[in-house]
Amino acid sequence: MNSSIHSLLRDDSVALQAALNLDISSARIEIQCLLQAVLQVNRAYLFTHPERILNDAESLRYHALLARRMQGEPIAYLLGEREFFGLNFKVTPATLIPRPDTELLVELALAKIPQQGVYRLLDMGTGSGAIALSIAHARPKAQVIAVDASLGALAVAAENQRALKLNNVTLLHSDWFAALAQQRFDMIVSNPPYIESTDVHLSQGDVRFEPLTALASGADGLDDIRRIATQAMQHLNPQAWLMFEHGYQQAAQVREILQQAGFQNVFSARDLAGIERVTGGCAS
Repeated sequence: MNSSIHSLLRDDSVALQAALNLDISSARIEIQCLLQAVLQVNRAYLFTHPERILNDAESLRYHALLARRMQGEPIAYLLGEREFFGLNFKVTPATLIPRPDTELLVELALAKIPQQGVYRLLDMGTGSGAIALSIAHARPKAQVIAVDASLGALAVAAENQRALKLNNVTLLHSDWFAALAQQRFDMIVSNPPYIESTDVHLSQGDVRFEPLTALASGADGLDDIRRIATQAMQHLNPQAWLMFEHGYQQAAQVREILQQAGFQNVFSARDLAGIERVTGGCAS
């Protein structure tokens, strides 16, 4: 016999909590998301129709998704999308899952980008396009170039660009600066790989399912940040900014990397949890 919305929310929230060591509220929200996706309804529907019994096809699809989530597959990959900076982004295993922490980088960039006038911004390692497209959406006069070395990631970013109907973004296949020739920008932003290659967290949680090349960067996690910082100056206009997202314990090292590369007014900004999450500097 198939189950009702009420019984699935009650029983499977507890099961998911136990399987993945989640708090019960997070587990319940995830069950709600799976039911919404399967039934193609909004959240309010679940609460106003708790007695609704899933039919055979719905039940089959729901339990298939639940089984995958029980094995740890990220909810964003199961649903195929993730909200970021107020916009919906398609995500696949070819891209990192956009995270709320990264919204700080977008906020800091927007604070420096004028509403009017020509402004060129480069997003390095764009993945799903979340950073570049969020900035382009908020600053339609800006010219945004977004690069990634992964053709799979660029295909996802292109789908997101089309869905958001943004014509001020250019997507480019490039290994960091390799395909940019002599182009210069008023700002470069990046959420590059920054996890130590031996970090045990790479084999835990959602991260197990995400592309390793978008996560790990050498013994101390800073290889790509060093590479970008040392080459960025020749692609920045005078007084232009370079800003990185980085790991929770890397701010001091990233500040030193930027200072050694010749950047001025080097700073770090804290996220909502009080962690130094973004570090940047100004070109001379």
